[in-house]
Amino acid sequence: MSDSKDYVSRSDELGNIHISEEVLAAISAAAALEVEGVSSLTNPNKKNATKGIHVKLEDEKVVVSMSVLMAYGHTIPEMGRAVQEAVKNAIESMSGLEVAAVNVSVGGIVFPEKPQ
Repeated sequence: MSDSKDYVSRSDELGNIHISEEVLAAISAAAALEVEGVSSLTNPNKKNATKGIHVKLEDEKVVVSMSVLMAYGHTIPEMGRAVQEAVKNAIESMSGLEVAAVNVSVGGIVFPEKPQ
């Protein structure tokens, strides 16, 4: 996401609601990190945890693209599907926006540390 803020806007009978794409990316990050098997996002940055998450609006629907690191021992398709569902449910319940797609890339596997 760029430094300039992009917003997703909704209109209703009381006026407009503007939601920053950065807010949608933060919701996505939090939801993904709660899924069992997700070790971290591939671009962990303490100042901006959403840096590796891209959110855009296509045909009035949200499209999220993200990359995660998976913990060893989990099944990639199952974990990926769980991330997709968690992100979709979180965005839709918190923002009221419809999610068209959640694209998940598994950028690596994190192995448990061996005791020394």
